[in-house]
Amino acid sequence: MIVGLNLFKLEKLKIKAFKDVERRQPIAAPFEAMFNPASFSQRYAITWGAKQGVGSSGPQLSYSRSEPRELTLTLVVDGTGVESIGIVAPVRRSVKDRVKAFLDVTFHYNGVIHEPNYLLVEWGSLIFSCRLSAVDIKYTAFERDGTPLRAELQVTLIYDKAAKARAREEGKTSPDLTHSRIVRGGDTLPLLTKDIYGSSARYLDVARWNRLDNFRSLIPGQEIFFPPLAKLGAGASGEG
Repeated sequence: MIVGLNLFKLEKLKIKAFKDVERRQPIAAPFEAMFNPASFSQRYAITWGAKQGVGSSGPQLSYSRSEPRELTLTLVVDGTGVESIGIVAPVRRSVKDRVKAFLDVTFHYNGVIHEPNYLLVEWGSLIFSCRLSAVDIKYTAFERDGTPLRAELQVTLIYDKAAKARAREEGKTSPDLTHSRIVRGGDTLPLLTKDIYGSSARYLDVARWNRLDNFRSLIPGQEIFFPPLAKLGAGASGEG
């Protein structure tokens, strides 16, 4: 889906950095776009599996999971000193400095949280909790000595939100659906299990389902699957 926007809208697109998934603890100053993008696009995707029904002549699609949605946009960085509507800026920043500012906010490893920053894109009605997936930087104009004067940043951001907030937003509260979670620093299997099922009692079943050798040492970035309770088989239930 591509959304058209007003290039000369006064409010500038901002990318804010945080050190927590709830986006409550900001880090330094946000990155502010020099020129608002003329458009942005959002991508939604579903992963389907296939199962063979009894007596069926072909496979039947089976819902696996909804992939995190993506936001893509193009940001232009200019080092000539000319701002968005032809006004010469009082302070001229180099393209190199502006690109570095973008990468500091979105890409570089944060030693405090041991991963890149949590991000929030804000522009008018667009509020998008995310992490940087990729950025392609294309330099398009240069000084005679080769110093870049202009660059285009093709930015891809992937949706990321705290598990509980995401579940409320998507209405995924049913234990009869398959869920997946990406492990973050500080996550434990009992807490993740309780977040999905409302109880931590089945965390050992979840560990066996995911073939975890050591459920006490989850690795950040690891994906854990939580199948429907019926697929876990009979077991204990109740509040953990």
